[in-house]
Amino acid sequence: MNSKATILDTARQTIEMEGKAILNLSKLVDDDFADAVELIFNSKGRVIITGIGKSAIIANKIVATLNSTGTPSIFMHAADAIHGDLGLILDNDVVVCISKSGNTPEIKVLVPLIKMAKNKMIAITGNPESFLVQQADYVLNTYVEKEACPHNLAPTTSTTAQLVIGDALAICLLEKRGFSSKDFAKYHPGGALGKKLYLRVHDISSVNQKPQVSLNASIKDVIVEITEKLLGITAVVENGAIVGVITDGDLRRMLTKTDNFSSLTAKEIMSENPKRISPNAMAVDAKELMEGFGITQLLVEDNGKYAGVVHLHDLVKEGII
Repeated sequence: MNSKATILDTARQTIEMEGKAILNLSKLVDDDFADAVELIFNSKGRVIITGIGKSAIIANKIVATLNSTGTPSIFMHAADAIHGDLGLILDNDVVVCISKSGNTPEIKVLVPLIKMAKNKMIAITGNPESFLVQQADYVLNTYVEKEACPHNLAPTTSTTAQLVIGDALAICLLEKRGFSSKDFAKYHPGGALGKKLYLRVHDISSVNQKPQVSLNASIKDVIVEITEKLLGITAVVENGAIVGVITDGDLRRMLTKTDNFSSLTAKEIMSENPKRISPNAMAVDAKELMEGFGITQLLVEDNGKYAGVVHLHDLVKEGII
């Protein structure tokens, strides 16, 4: 049985081997890569990415990355393509074929059919002498000296190289499109990253209750308001404007200072100048404000008027934290 040291040595060797192969890719990127980016950018169609085996899995990931960064893409399995899925390819589509060897039987059947349809074709392959390279319009070279597999058989380093070239392609296209954080949010509305880019304070505070008391409210009224509204806080409001805040922590501190609080009012125990935020501010800004001041609630103020409360738990629920 391998010792822990041997396991760690193997892990490090694998990482180092793949790391060197990735760094070497920068030397293989040439004019064909730049031309392929321009081809896709100027195309009126989509990107169809195909492959078989492990290359098909990499193709799926590249498709996902392109779609999420503004380049419409579709995966087409090389084996299924020659049994009907060729119908996925439309006249203006650009086809990307991924194959380490570039000589698999499926590729040799598929490539001539793509050429017959006159679609432009980009090859991602590690074999510059392959059938695929001879037929492709542009070649993205992903040559690796050796797989990380000790038998040099299992696709490891080669698939990592394919993935990295796909990422480089996507990022170049992203930059050419001027793809912004707002665009990213548009394509990722349900994810935590997207929410950080589009979710505003109003989107959260508007569904919360709006606890508030007057300056002369009794302590009993304050306790009832905080308890019923379930946010651990109440604003103290005069003529619609925020003049103070009382938290459940303020109530506990009051109890340690006095035995007779029945005659106290909100004005006497409130904290003045509470932290507040605009309803149009980003939710992530509310998070940073809470973290910066070590608080769990913020009052929302709209044009000088009290507009609600946003709570740390709201941000956790939305995946902002």
